[in-house]
Amino acid sequence: QVQLVESGGGLVQAGGSLRLSCAASGSISSINAMGWYRQAPGKQRELVARITSSGGTNYADSVKGRFTISRDNAKNTMYLQMNSLNPEDTAVYYCKGELWVGLGYRDYWGQGTQVTVSS
Repeated sequence: QVQLVESGGGLVQAGGSLRLSCAASGSISSINAMGWYRQAPGKQRELVARITSSGGTNYADSVKGRFTISRDNAKNTMYLQMNSLNPEDTAVYYCKGELWVGLGYRDYWGQGTQVTVSS
């Protein structure tokens, strides 16, 4: 069974840091791009950061300079280092991966991890 599992969410004060992890497991032949998304209450899910298989990255303007996305291809794991957090970063954070399973790439999502930033 192929799955993505996030971890590392929690409650933090404004100005603090958290590190999220997303581990892919199962019968995966390869992983293309991966990304972090977030969804705050009453809002649409939005892209936070994305990383290609070769390490190219892009970020939402709201997190540039504060968040860093990375991945360890040997471990099929992606990370999101979040610094200088503010209450507007409060959301459920989801990881998404383009995984080669069977005959081609398809998108898989994790179950989400809650990040709450208190003021």
